[in-house]
Amino acid sequence: MRTALGCCLLLLATTLTGGCADDRRDTLVVLGPWTGPEGTAFEAMLRRLDDGTGETYTYKGTRSLRETLVAQLEAEDPPDVAVLNSVGELTEYARDSLLQPLDAPERPPWAPRVEVSGARRTYWVPLKVDLKSLVWSEAGAGGGDRGGGRPRWCLGMASQATSGWPGTDWIEDLVLHRSGPGTYARWATGGLSWSSPEVRGAWTAWARLLGERSRKWVDLALTTSYEGVPDTADGDAREATRGLLNSPQLNCTHEHQSAFVRYLYTNAKGEGGLQDGRGRPVRVDPSARFLPGPAAHDGAYEVAGDMAAAFGDRPAARDLVERLSGSEARRLWHAAAEPALRPFFPGAGDPQPTDPGGDRAAGILTGGAETLCFDASDAMPPALRDTFHRAVLHYLRDSSAAHLDALLGELDNVRTKTGRSTLPPGDLCAPPAGG
Repeated sequence: MRTALGCCLLLLATTLTGGCADDRRDTLVVLGPWTGPEGTAFEAMLRRLDDGTGETYTYKGTRSLRETLVAQLEAEDPPDVAVLNSVGELTEYARDSLLQPLDAPERPPWAPRVEVSGARRTYWVPLKVDLKSLVWSEAGAGGGDRGGGRPRWCLGMASQATSGWPGTDWIEDLVLHRSGPGTYARWATGGLSWSSPEVRGAWTAWARLLGERSRKWVDLALTTSYEGVPDTADGDAREATRGLLNSPQLNCTHEHQSAFVRYLYTNAKGEGGLQDGRGRPVRVDPSARFLPGPAAHDGAYEVAGDMAAAFGDRPAARDLVERLSGSEARRLWHAAAEPALRPFFPGAGDPQPTDPGGDRAAGILTGGAETLCFDASDAMPPALRDTFHRAVLHYLRDSSAAHLDALLGELDNVRTKTGRSTLPPGDLCAPPAGG
């Protein structure tokens, strides 16, 4: 009798309070790569995107994104939404039925349709994007192969678990500008051997551009961060100058790097144009000016992007992914970010950076380029991408022909094991989106 009475009273209390469980808001977890000021700006956008009427959102940023996500997937506790720059990794997750297909339209080169179980669907959307194929230099340092003078190239290869990617960017840009977008796309999706003349020639061209390298220079390049500060175990060391052009021990005049590094050369007071740490003007140019290759490929640029995908089976996660790539989210994100850290977005109608360097890159991304080609290593299966990262580190130490042949043979073996990509080669390169 008491048990029955207690149940009735509990049922009555639930009815009178309107069903608290029904009113409780769900929390969706977004896992992403941004920390520091970038993470703060993304979180601010996410809070304002939450209108208080449905699900609420929380962001978890980490520099060890792949390791964190893999651990969560193995524990069968993935985030609702994850933001990754590797479309090769995302493709594997889609084929393993870990991602929800989206209603978003195909948008090459950022978000092509992927074939899974005989059907072609989109599984991710671009959030922020980036322009590669750029060279930063001291304003009076002269040009390159086509501009006169010989650059002294900066090189910083250290990047924690992903060390080596600045070198893969070099190889990719050389394949693109020496052999064109079609060859680049076939290679990036597994249709062209690493030992082919087109790919092998890009490696040897890189060695020629770097010129004679002492053992001290090589050791410094391997241990210096791409941001221009020494890589340390505790990560606490900081120098007065930032950026590779600001690193006196490198004694360099030109840096091959993406548009995101503009924050390293922004005047501390936010005044005037780009400057190095000693107040000297810094300029940015398309890398085609400095790379060997026919002028017909000058309008091609390598790009990268951070893509959002919905894991699990919650419809609200899919809805959030599509909201994150919408105009309101982009407006809020732009407003929340510091000027030199404002993200690039894929459409000309999106808010874009207007700071020095950022405005020029935005113009190329949204209309100035003829062709945008997605980062080749980010399109490769993770095992092949990681082998590529390691190979450029080894090649920097020993660029002999025999050693290069061994490295390319190893890459071809991994390529054979991982198989051809399901990303369509024809969608890896595309004209800029108009809006």
